[in-house]
Amino acid sequence: MTFAIHGLAVSRGIAIGRAVVVASSRMEVRHYFIESAQIEAEIARARTARNAVVDELQRLMSDLPGDVPGELAALLEVHLMLLQDEVLAAGVRHWISERLYNAEWALMTQLEQISRQFDEMEDPYLRERKADLEQVADRILRYMRGAPACPVAQPPEPAADAVQPVLDGMADAPLVLVAQDLSPADMLQFKRSVFAGFVTAVGGKTSHTAIVARSMDIPAVVGARAASQLIRQDDWIIIDGNAGIVLVDPSPIILEEYRFRQRQDVLERERLARLRHTPSVTLDGQKVELLANIEQPSDAAAAVRAGAVGVGLFRSEFLFMGREGKLPGEEEQFEAYKAAVDGMQGLPVTIRTIDVGADKPLDKGFKETSLNPALGLRAIRWSLAEPAMFRTQLRAILRAAAFGKVHLLFPMVSHQHEAHSIVAQVKLAQAELDARGAAYGAVQLGAMIEIPAAAIMVRSLLKHFDFVSIGTNDLIQYTLAIDRADEAVAHLYDPLHPAVLGLVAQVIEAANDMGKQVCVCGEMAGDTSMTRLLLGLGLRSFSMHPAQILSVKQEVLRADTRKLQPWAQAVLQADVPADVLAAAS
Repeated sequence: MTFAIHGLAVSRGIAIGRAVVVASSRMEVRHYFIESAQIEAEIARARTARNAVVDELQRLMSDLPGDVPGELAALLEVHLMLLQDEVLAAGVRHWISERLYNAEWALMTQLEQISRQFDEMEDPYLRERKADLEQVADRILRYMRGAPACPVAQPPEPAADAVQPVLDGMADAPLVLVAQDLSPADMLQFKRSVFAGFVTAVGGKTSHTAIVARSMDIPAVVGARAASQLIRQDDWIIIDGNAGIVLVDPSPIILEEYRFRQRQDVLERERLARLRHTPSVTLDGQKVELLANIEQPSDAAAAVRAGAVGVGLFRSEFLFMGREGKLPGEEEQFEAYKAAVDGMQGLPVTIRTIDVGADKPLDKGFKETSLNPALGLRAIRWSLAEPAMFRTQLRAILRAAAFGKVHLLFPMVSHQHEAHSIVAQVKLAQAELDARGAAYGAVQLGAMIEIPAAAIMVRSLLKHFDFVSIGTNDLIQYTLAIDRADEAVAHLYDPLHPAVLGLVAQVIEAANDMGKQVCVCGEMAGDTSMTRLLLGLGLRSFSMHPAQILSVKQEVLRADTRKLQPWAQAVLQADVPADVLAAAS
């Protein structure tokens, strides 16, 4: 009998195949006390396992094929940093020597301690990094048990079952992977294997599995909580990456329907690919700028391949995270920013200054004391409170600007005095470079509009900045007082709430009136259901994940902004904007 499991749609497409179910090695961990005489041996056992996994990941990184996405290599680096983090190692030693736990028990206890810190983080992307830590522990446990390091290395042989006759013509159907979660190393093996899609029980839209799945364009559903329990080895399943649904034991009718959708998806992707070099211009001649959001310098290549005309958001946080107590210096940052600029081949790159602090603590003794981290010392507030660190980053970005067109973007600006301080710090950084005769380029300065106060006073802020970028994710969260990661209230997180749309429209109108550039760089920018509305509100610059660019471009090419303007105003004035939007689709 066919049944459906619901999860999160994170990577488009349809995959049909036989399930390979992989259980987590963390399900059963032995817990026992050791003797005092065994402490050193147990610590050595844990250290040997960790070192073996470090060696394994280093070998994987050195043997990476040229077509591996930059996201995958970057996530392997994250796992290496976590493995070598002294907090993890010191904690394991503590539980062994002080509590006399066996090595596996000590590892899992320390994992739980650190996991609680991740759970308290406000930022959803960083909160998802808890899964990386869990996978690091998982690989160490596998080594201790002598189990294969990569659970997807050897898919089982097909089993004869009653469904096979139903799948006529699919005797050579690919395999699809069902797992609790997948590590970057597993994903690398996944890329080299016959798997056509995957389902994980955990994960979110910003989890590493989602990021890599999008970059590899593999159908995937994550957060399908019951998948590992309900799907059996060799079950035939359909992964609907468009809807976030997994269908188990499909009937002939359902199977034929999804075969048809699969063929249509292939045709649609081929058709979209032909739009790569087509200028992004509406039917009435309005040029629309489609930019890419990136997190690593290596992501620039994917942005160029997708047809992006620049980078609208380069998140610089990756340089600062997991540093074992040492922040990156000016030279290291300069090389990273320059690599991104070079990778964009002359196209503009917008670099956002470090957006951490409070809910995103760094490994430098920074400790949050606020009762509400989301409203604490974070983003530009933290940068202005650490001027030496801030100017180090500014100098590195300014130097990179000598090699291409660079824009500087500042997160979470909300006060006039912050705008004054930002401009002053940029001038100080320029003066410091002048004093030592270092070359640097001219940059435009921009403010992220993420707080309702900033949206309301945007005209005042635009007197100090050349452009603004609307971060819709945080703007929605702060406007509606909703933590979208909190399952109890996540259903209230609504991009189409009248207050949210009113603020977005207000920012776009103000920037256009003042002749300043305005861009949307949150999830809303890559959502094709929102493209026509944003165009009707006057937006002409969108920044999104590279994989979303061609779909949004298709919407742009079909749009006539003259007709969309009055309709967009009707959406704004509606009590329930979603109803007006749905009626027009």
